[in-house]
Amino acid sequence: MMDYSQWENTVPEALKRDSVWKIEAYRLAEFVADVAWPDVTVLMRDRRTLDLSGQLYEALGSIGANLAEGYSRGSNKDRVRFYEYSLGSTRESKSWYFKGRHVLGQSVLEHRLKLLNQITWLLLKMIPEQRGYAIREEGAVYETGTAADEAILPLPAEEFDAVLKNIPLP
Repeated sequence: MMDYSQWENTVPEALKRDSVWKIEAYRLAEFVADVAWPDVTVLMRDRRTLDLSGQLYEALGSIGANLAEGYSRGSNKDRVRFYEYSLGSTRESKSWYFKGRHVLGQSVLEHRLKLLNQITWLLLKMIPEQRGYAIREEGAVYETGTAADEAILPLPAEEFDAVLKNIPLP
């Protein structure tokens, strides 16, 4: 399997020249969808995970597709709606990967979750920026430093670089 920089060299220039390519979450969404190809292939071979494989690949493909569609919308309200769809698809993908862990293995699960968590974090920054304000729940009290809080924080640059270079296969 190739790493991120090798993969990026295989992306057609016509796609890279499109202005949506400048969005990191979009690039990572396209990357994770390609990385998932062998995962889906392995899941398809086991009757117990055949349906799961289709759900996973549709969810992964939807992340980048909704980012591209949202980016092309004229109003911030429309853009946010599609970015939120991408966020939902990102979380759905994590759920399908968790269900497929018995076939894919722990190292694949952990790697894909790191990629998807990075996309989640980027989307959670993009959505409020497009709205012009932060996403908040009324009266919600948040604790920082909890395991749940740390699950969506971006990885340190060095650690995320390793995620982009060391891609386990099922």
